[in-house]
Amino acid sequence: MAQAENPAPPMLYETRPPAIRGRGPIVPTEHWSMREDGRVQCEMCPRLCKLKEGARGLCFVRAREDDRIVLTTYGRSSGFCIDPIEKKPLNHFLPGTPVLSFGTAGCNLACNFCQNHDISKSRDMDRVQDEAQPEAIAAAAERLGCRSVAFTYNDPVIFHEYAADIAEACRARGIKTVAVTAGYLTDQARPDFFRNIDAANVDLKAFTEDFYWAVTKGHLQPVLDTLLYLRHETDVWFEITTLVIPGENDSEREIDSMCAWVVDQLGPDVPMHFSAFHPDYRMLDKPRTPFEILAMARRVALRNGVRYAYTGNVHDLGRQSTYCHVCGTRTIGRDWYELSDWRLDHRGACTVCGTATAGVFDGPPGRWGRKRQPVTLG
Repeated sequence: MAQAENPAPPMLYETRPPAIRGRGPIVPTEHWSMREDGRVQCEMCPRLCKLKEGARGLCFVRAREDDRIVLTTYGRSSGFCIDPIEKKPLNHFLPGTPVLSFGTAGCNLACNFCQNHDISKSRDMDRVQDEAQPEAIAAAAERLGCRSVAFTYNDPVIFHEYAADIAEACRARGIKTVAVTAGYLTDQARPDFFRNIDAANVDLKAFTEDFYWAVTKGHLQPVLDTLLYLRHETDVWFEITTLVIPGENDSEREIDSMCAWVVDQLGPDVPMHFSAFHPDYRMLDKPRTPFEILAMARRVALRNGVRYAYTGNVHDLGRQSTYCHVCGTRTIGRDWYELSDWRLDHRGACTVCGTATAGVFDGPPGRWGRKRQPVTLG
């Protein structure tokens, strides 16, 4: 694994916005401590923001009020939408089924290429207009025929308390929950965050400390620690996504090191997605990812022993489909979010040779397809 020779120290943030306010409830949080200098340290993520009264962390939604850290966006969302589960992307978790997706405002990373920056970088609380309590979200998912609810668009780590209550309400109704996350948590907060999560897609944005520091203002090791925790200490089904950016994280050497680490530390059954970049936010000078680079990344993953490697954000039936790793049968035909071939039995085993496909399968595939349906819960 490549590392910077002199990695930068952890960033400590202290901001002074106007007094905390908002139309939704402000709720207390855990994972913080009082420092000797009188500042309160948030310990939800490795930024360890140290705050004076009335200040917010880098994520903008966790703030200090009355000598404690509070969440300021509980019950408020940037909007709800029914997506295909493959969009998260999760290719081995209840394929073909609809997922009720939503996010809030803010983020605890500062990615120059953020493709949801209108939400994750928002500092306008009035953007977060769709209000719903946890039980209402779980009931809506059940009513709308969604098998799961996804915390996505921005990172659910920063609205953990809201997500945790939704996960509990969903579990009571038999609805699964999905976290789409960069995996940037502290060791202390990680077990609490994943306690009631059923599936996750973790962004492994690159495999060098230099990239993480320069492009996201974060660090690589906490993300690797999250992946190790998911694999060895939980039953959460998870998949990995890397947005492949030309000239930044697309070298064959780096991808080879990443895939070798995944197989060695996590095993060959963790699906890896290599998705195409498009210019956005503060990275408008980079071109779209050439198709051949995505094909190379998938080829390198397979060469390292990854059994399920996919291209993303492109039409590519051959490289987005799932294949039996023993007999080579195309067990799930997939083009972007649309399913075609299906050669798995109700247990997820290949119908040709009987080899099990890793994942969470429950009978025949859903037929949601590539539809995207905005919904209002208020």
